[in-house]
Amino acid sequence: MTQSTTTALDCALDRPTTRLPFTSLLALALAGFITILTETLPAGLLPQISAGLSISEALAGQLVTVYAIGSLVAAIPLTTATQSMRRRPLLMTAIVGFVIANTITTFSGSYILTIVARFLAGMSAGLLWALLAGYAARMVPDHQKGRAIAVAMVGTPLALSLGVPAGTFLGNVMGWRLCFGIMSMLARVLLVWVRARLPDFAGSVSAKRLSLTDVFTVAGVRPVLAVVFTFVLAHNILYTYIAPFLAAADMAERTDVVLLLFGVASLLGIWITGMLIDRHLRGLTLASTAVFGLAALMLGVAGNMPTVVYIAIAAWGFAFGGVPTLLQTALAKTAGSAADVAQSMLVTAWNLAIAGGGIIGGILLEHLSVAAFAPALLVLLAATLIIVLAAKHHGFPATPN
Repeated sequence: MTQSTTTALDCALDRPTTRLPFTSLLALALAGFITILTETLPAGLLPQISAGLSISEALAGQLVTVYAIGSLVAAIPLTTATQSMRRRPLLMTAIVGFVIANTITTFSGSYILTIVARFLAGMSAGLLWALLAGYAARMVPDHQKGRAIAVAMVGTPLALSLGVPAGTFLGNVMGWRLCFGIMSMLARVLLVWVRARLPDFAGSVSAKRLSLTDVFTVAGVRPVLAVVFTFVLAHNILYTYIAPFLAAADMAERTDVVLLLFGVASLLGIWITGMLIDRHLRGLTLASTAVFGLAALMLGVAGNMPTVVYIAIAAWGFAFGGVPTLLQTALAKTAGSAADVAQSMLVTAWNLAIAGGGIIGGILLEHLSVAAFAPALLVLLAATLIIVLAAKHHGFPATPN
């Protein structure tokens, strides 16, 4: 058979070697968008939720905490228990969790009931995040896995850069309950989309299933998880306490602008990552860590100068934008057929880093002021660089897999 005949057959069959299945991958991106926006919406609507449920803003803030706890405790056990299930019904089950949780939140007048709904949403998120990267990777050949995961992950920066500001605006104008009602409707639309457009895949055969310990000891898995924890911990120390950091620089009134700048820059970062990840995963991970480190250094040295702050925030957003895709791709390639279980570990490490960022950042703020943020970030990012450099054979290989 000639090369031209083979090419013609490829085109006729529309094989994934010629182009990505964007319609299917964008369904996964919408799933990520719904997950992130459901998690972060309360942060921008605390006064309205507080008034609506007749609770303090501190108690309203626990809606975010409980969501994270749900993800943290559910990701590994749910993913392990459902390894044998077919992937599409399992994904749809996780989405149904968001329909139920956001519908309850929309109409609930009880704080306890709302907390239960948020915990359910967090559990759904833990399962869904464990599925997304592996699902995207199974749709394409090996040389396109990174780009496929990048498309599937684009919902995250979109939710942070556009969804949260839009949701906050809608909540202020039309009420916070409407925002959660819209999220419930989006999840319903996604259910139809997934059923119509996503291919279904079998779960793991019992004989081929790896235990949690087996997956954890696969060469390269532990370095990737360590990088997840150190990088995301550094990110969340600063992101969680960005408002007091900006207040110390007399930029408190610019918090919304700064977060928008961060989000837009992160979109650019994920676009660059999507273009290069399949050939340069290791280099991009090192570069993202180095750029974030440079941004932290700038904030530490000249964090009281607005121009420097804006440049540093843009660099930080650019560096962070592609990191979820880089780390999920690294873990998916490293874990192979056990990708879903490995991704559940990533979800757990990620949420531990989020919680750690809140705790460590709060301690630094309370006892040493925001001036301590930059040194803490630099120590964590230096550790990240060392781990990535050392994992040149497994985890972050010097040559593409």
